[in-house]
Amino acid sequence: MEIYLDYNATTPLDERVLEAMLPYLRERFGNPASAAHPFGWEAQAATELAREELAGAIGASPEEILFTSGATESDNWALKGLLRPGDHLVTAATEHEAVLEAARSLSRAGVRVTVLPVDGRGVVRPEALREALSPETRLVSVMLANNETGTLNPVRELAEVAHERGVPLHTDAAQALGKVPVDVGRLGVDLMSLSAHKCYGPKGVGALYVRRRPHPGVRRVRPLPLLDGGGQERGLRSGTLNVPGIVGFGRAAALAAEALPEEARRISSLREALFEGLRAGVPGLRLNGHPDLRLPNTLNVSFPGVEVGELLGAVPEVAASAGSACASLRAGPSHVLEAMGAVREDWAAVRFSLGRFTTREEVERAAELVVRAWRGLAVSGAPNP
Repeated sequence: MEIYLDYNATTPLDERVLEAMLPYLRERFGNPASAAHPFGWEAQAATELAREELAGAIGASPEEILFTSGATESDNWALKGLLRPGDHLVTAATEHEAVLEAARSLSRAGVRVTVLPVDGRGVVRPEALREALSPETRLVSVMLANNETGTLNPVRELAEVAHERGVPLHTDAAQALGKVPVDVGRLGVDLMSLSAHKCYGPKGVGALYVRRRPHPGVRRVRPLPLLDGGGQERGLRSGTLNVPGIVGFGRAAALAAEALPEEARRISSLREALFEGLRAGVPGLRLNGHPDLRLPNTLNVSFPGVEVGELLGAVPEVAASAGSACASLRAGPSHVLEAMGAVREDWAAVRFSLGRFTTREEVERAAELVVRAWRGLAVSGAPNP
């Protein structure tokens, strides 16, 4: 039996989402920009319904939602669409590569970039942000939920600090949507990146939330287009809209919002059962990230005395990861754990992430298999916990 515990990498497409998408992959194939006939009208209506569903799921207005190809594009658009040479960007050391690489690109183009440290639990402290702000700061970008550890940042407090200086705040909420309540009003954010495939929707579609009415003392944000073309999405994001994907995203977001908080409680219980099963069989097992302020589905733990590649290879029945799916394409330790000071020689850090279709039987079996694999690999003289 294969056990999938890598939901933070991607989620399976919910059958209800697929059902909503299928007509727009077959008979309802129109282009929403085709305004002269019913095929286009139908596609446009479906797109706007999905926009309403996604907006409703995050407490936004439909006109504040702009569809993209995914959170990576949304992150790049939020940063590169607003910042110019001489501007100052503040971000954090544990951000997703989509933000950190965009920041490096902007730095090469003349934008000054400050990367905030995090504490040992991976949290960005508001006082650190306050000290980093300057008269040239034009944007702060800090993720809501970390993709590797699940740690939740105090985004509302960070937004308040930024707004005190008239600076807008962007947050990557790709991992948070569908796992914890996400409300743009309560969070106080000005821009937010989202992705469909992290919440049981299709791959290749995302969104950027852009606040229309600025917070008091904060200038209105309006990212310049990254793509030139036909002027779709109110002239801000050209390119024919991915109607089936957008329909699926809207449906997935609506279903996720409906399932909270019951689904979060169930998954959190399974996560704790997995942790207890692992901890009972692995002396010295270490939790990475905040013990309380984290996603209900995410468990990042370090196993003493083994290499992560060996451990994951020894238990092929369990699909887990050494970090984010994007980071796995690169060699070297996790930049998130490095920023937290949680990288230790001869310790294997593994991320288990549970989801909608995870069962208690799978969790119990996964703990048994991983413990057995660790015992088979652990060497004598493993470092003391």
